[in-house]
Amino acid sequence: MVQDELPLPQKLAVAHSAAADRKIIEPFFVLDNRLAQFVSQSKEPVLTQMRIAWWRDQLGKPVEQRPEGDPVLDALSAHWAGQESALVALVDGWEALLAEPPLPDKAAQEFAEGRAKCFAAIAHLCDLPSAKAHANSVGTVWAYADLLSRMSDQDEKQFVLSQCQAAEVRNQRLPYQLRSLSILGMLAENAISKGGGPLIQGRRDFLTVTRVGLFGR
Repeated sequence: MVQDELPLPQKLAVAHSAAADRKIIEPFFVLDNRLAQFVSQSKEPVLTQMRIAWWRDQLGKPVEQRPEGDPVLDALSAHWAGQESALVALVDGWEALLAEPPLPDKAAQEFAEGRAKCFAAIAHLCDLPSAKAHANSVGTVWAYADLLSRMSDQDEKQFVLSQCQAAEVRNQRLPYQLRSLSILGMLAENAISKGGGPLIQGRRDFLTVTRVGLFGR
């Protein structure tokens, strides 16, 4: 895995994760970023569908039946056992965004649900099952904010923003151990409050990262 390939918010989140939990959190972000690249660089939809389908197929297999050699798949096999359904939901969410414009009504919602399930799974894998519901909410906020930051069509952006507001998603306080997720939740909440845009826009956002990284909120 190459952490340097991650977008800055995710890179900072990984950097502030507990060393023992990084093996869980980092491969998720790397997979998520790979799927993002597939979708954003999709000039051949059929090829992109095949790449996405490969991940769905592999994550749906028992660990012992998966091929070895891909560092991301190997890491997920080692540290996400029993939570693969959340990763499959993530794959499905990214695939929903491949639809021809305009964006289907349910695409953003499916995308947000996939990422949110992975945040809940991280809480479970980090031995914090009581935090799963709040982690799900944080993942939803981050998913909508990150999607908005990637959109250029103003009509679609306004539609997704209205969906986010209608869903009444709220950032939630998480245990200090999950401060890496809290960082993304705080940045996302700030971005949404401004109508959607980059999750890191200036010095104040870096201060937010530092504060949450140190104190968890």
